[in-house]
Amino acid sequence: MPHLSGTIYQKPLAYLLGLEGVALLRAFAGEHDRDFTEARIAEIRRLLAEPALGGDGAAARRVDTVAGYRVWSATYDEPGNGLFGSEESVVAEILDPLPTGLALDAACGTGRHSERLAALGHRVIGVDSSPEMLALARARVPQADFRPGDLLALPVPDDHVDVAVCALALTHLPDLRPVFAEFARVLRPGGHLVITDVHQELVSLGSVPRVRSTGGEPGLLPAYRHRASDYLDAALPVGLRVRRCAEPRITARVDPDRPAPEIVVGPWDGWPWSLMDIVATAVNAAHADVPALIIWHFQLD
Repeated sequence: MPHLSGTIYQKPLAYLLGLEGVALLRAFAGEHDRDFTEARIAEIRRLLAEPALGGDGAAARRVDTVAGYRVWSATYDEPGNGLFGSEESVVAEILDPLPTGLALDAACGTGRHSERLAALGHRVIGVDSSPEMLALARARVPQADFRPGDLLALPVPDDHVDVAVCALALTHLPDLRPVFAEFARVLRPGGHLVITDVHQELVSLGSVPRVRSTGGEPGLLPAYRHRASDYLDAALPVGLRVRRCAEPRITARVDPDRPAPEIVVGPWDGWPWSLMDIVATAVNAAHADVPALIIWHFQLD
């Protein structure tokens, strides 16, 4: 498991060169031709000579999830995370056929999945460590029972719930084994567990949640790169067997036929997305067929 430093230095030129490097590795493996390779090398030379990219980057500090979601809660659902659409469609395919009962939405956030579980007829317990997110969830799903709590010590009795959902949260944890032990503890035998998470390949391309503190300082939430074996090594020993695994892909991000924009770095808040137009072809090559999410359906023996 990689170590996450407390202070992160982010430089736009480094991000753009990194994308070019990934694109060149894909070409080296046979996905692109000689013209593509030579064009990437020429573009790297232009980037290195570009005055707008020669300045300093930004130093961001690592923030914990409670502090991070305190800020993010104000905008989390507006206009909405770009991962929500593909995530929710797969989760619906898993949840909709299940019998109704008592459901747990762990790290419930603003109550996206609590709302769906309640609409399906489940009695819902939602747990989150962020008071601000819980307040939004209570307003969204007033009939649910929302409780403050941590994923590593869920405020739920043993053998208590029929279904547990945990969405887009485990990337914040360095070790998956304790949380899977908690899921197994609170599930009844035969109970179902649905996990969604940011795919480690997307994290590797720089997709890390960012917020500004109340004082305006840049901050990044923890984002660990969990491989499929990490989930399995945590789930199988506690009696959770795999029913399904899905890895929804993302499509090309940038229109390569648009005229190249004037290179403007822009504010840190928009990075890295605001930088993508600068190297559209490299972005599309680096992101081609990259999974955005990993989604698991487990069942407890």
